[in-house]
Amino acid sequence: MTQFRPCIDLHQGKVKQIVGGSLNNKGAKENFISDYDAAHYASLYREQGLTGGHVIALGKGNEDEVISALRTYPNGLQYGGGVKEKNAAKYLKAGASHVIVTSYLFKDGEFSWDRLDKIKRETGVDRLVLDLSCRRTKDGWYIATDRWQTVTSTQVNSENLIELANHCDEFLIHAADVEGLQAGIDEDLVTLLGQSCPIAVTYAGGARSLNDLKRVNELSAGNVDLTIGSALDIFGGQGVTLDECVVWNQSQNQPQIRHQN
Repeated sequence: MTQFRPCIDLHQGKVKQIVGGSLNNKGAKENFISDYDAAHYASLYREQGLTGGHVIALGKGNEDEVISALRTYPNGLQYGGGVKEKNAAKYLKAGASHVIVTSYLFKDGEFSWDRLDKIKRETGVDRLVLDLSCRRTKDGWYIATDRWQTVTSTQVNSENLIELANHCDEFLIHAADVEGLQAGIDEDLVTLLGQSCPIAVTYAGGARSLNDLKRVNELSAGNVDLTIGSALDIFGGQGVTLDECVVWNQSQNQPQIRHQN
């Protein structure tokens, strides 16, 4: 069943919620800047028993916050942001349950199987998450790297999802075009993920209420988890509360009682 997955997005050393498509070398359009540090949110998620969340560092200047969050909730959070074979072990040792990798896997816009093999040797398949965050084109969805600004030639489709699933434990997929807009999820992408992903996958982008958890559950037959960011009350949003998401997860974990006539 679909689960809510928490997040901590870091930009310029602060916990923020941004409009994904606006992110570039000069900055980003910001929906929310927190007065609390990353460790605060890591502690909150730990206390609520939320697992499988991710810490994402968007650019430089976030390292101290990242390490603090991972140490606050050991093995409770995944980490992504500039991960490559030379530093992957560092984040795992700091407490990350998995490392998340995307831009490193591409060289000159082309997917590098050699780089995938290198990082797998450092992490193992069971502690590696492939970030297949993408942008939509007239021909479908294509993986976007470099803070979602560079659209690669690798399509997010059934064939590639099935192939890449052999090399990692989970997928993380932001729909960059709707990320941070609170204008609704990309239902077509969620449906594709639900039908095609043979491993765990978390979708992020556009969620605005508890109904989106219900909708993702319906569209994906419970096979896709959902991250909610800007709409969440702890990030200044008014669409849904963290408490509601916790209750949702608990309800999905309850055994289903079948009534016999």
